Amino acid sequence: MSAEKPTDGKAAPETQLIARAQQGDEAAFEALYTAHKRRVYSLCLRMTSDPADAEDLAQEAFLQLFRKISTFRGESAFTTWLHRLVVNVVLMRLRKKGLPVVSLDEPDTSHDEPVHRDFGENDLRLIGSIDRIRLTRAIESLPHGYRTVFMLHDVEGYEHNEIAQIMNCSVGNSKSQLHKARLKLRDLLRREEMVSAAGGLKEVEDEG
Repeated sequence: MSAEKPTDGKAAPETQLIARAQQGDEAAFEALYTAHKRRVYSLCLRMTSDPADAEDLAQEAFLQLFRKISTFRGESAFTTWLHRLVVNVVLMRLRKKGLPVVSLDEPDTSHDEPVHRDFGENDLRLIGSIDRIRLTRAIESLPHGYRTVFMLHDVEGYEHNEIAQIMNCSVGNSKSQLHKARLKLRDLLRREEMVSAAGGLKEVEDEG
């Protein structure tokens, strides 16, 4: 028998909504959709950099959620479980399109390359200190595997053990991919800065 819906006007706790949705309660599923749709769309958009694709993928993710919510056992946070589902939907689409996706199954080399904090999470969370347009372009240039781990950790705020659950990889590989993503991002930003500086110098020379 379905759990009783709250009658005091207050929103039901998410655990109750999940239980009711698992029993086929459409109103409960709609409430979960409303609660998570913006963050799911945002994650899809950050992974694809295409609003139309992101909208389509978000809808596909919620369709998958509707089909699979009965398999949620509460072994991890619902948001973590949902985001794993979303990431899988997006990566599957990228693979079908033949776009490069960095494998997270490669050997963990994080112990060989210590993480340098000169361009780490504290810098990236103070986005105001970096040209937003250049940073966005650089992030979009990252291979999708790197970009996904980077977005989950440095933007969404997930810990490596949570990313390991979402991406179905080891904690060590999550750390390794994040480190490589940061190095790649730093290199891309430096290259763009050099190009911008060269362009500015050329303009000065042309004016002279």
